Amino acid sequence: MPRIIILAFALCGGFSLPATSTLAGGERPDDVLARKLMEFPGADKGKVVALADPSITTVFPNHHFYVLRFRQYPVTIVPAGPLGANNLFVVKPDGSAEHIGDASSLDGFFRTALPPVTTTKKAKDVAKAWLLLVDELHQDGFFHFSIPDDTLQAVATSDGGLRATGKAIATQRGGGPGEIVASLAFDNAGRLTSASATAMLKPGVRPRCQSMKLLDPDPIVRGMAEQAILVMGKDAEEYLKDMRATASAELRRAIDGIWARILSEGR
Repeated sequence: MPRIIILAFALCGGFSLPATSTLAGGERPDDVLARKLMEFPGADKGKVVALADPSITTVFPNHHFYVLRFRQYPVTIVPAGPLGANNLFVVKPDGSAEHIGDASSLDGFFRTALPPVTTTKKAKDVAKAWLLLVDELHQDGFFHFSIPDDTLQAVATSDGGLRATGKAIATQRGGGPGEIVASLAFDNAGRLTSASATAMLKPGVRPRCQSMKLLDPDPIVRGMAEQAILVMGKDAEEYLKDMRATASAELRRAIDGIWARILSEGR
């Protein structure tokens, strides 16, 4: 049963893990995740992606992280509670799995799972891992975030602990100027005492009905639709594929043409 569920989620959203990735008891993390997702009605309508950034695995080498995301554009898929638009899941070394739906839950996980943080380098590593995971909770499928090394800072505090800060910056392709600012504090024993993330984000161009306007008789409307799709670039692939599947032959040619431009122009 778990294996069948895994394949279903794989078809829905690019679910993949190295074949050799196993837990201490020999069970595969994706089997654990599949079993956990069965507890959430409607989870199969979302897209599951494994998160394997080195900055996360450096901090949590024995944990496996995933995001379950529900489409927000052009038609929103509203998940059943307690799922939100973006959901983190972590498979732990003991073979259990936890749903993390917001920054407060992520804070609780970090407090429980983090080993003591007693150096500024480790504190910066943790801040980056925190930002990478928080980013996923704010993602709508189109934001592009970067975490410049020079935004990651860690300093000793007067009580013998550490304070780390950092920023995830949203690039222009995914939206207007925006950022997520993080701050974490550790006591003199290296225990996490607080973790916060403040998001200031402005979504950019998102799929609406632009592809339907590629054949509009008004050249200005056509041009605006083309430009919007070009701005989205390769991020529009899933949207264009969905629209193409039910489009007329003429509209399919127009969609193929705009996709060819995206590829040829490296957008």
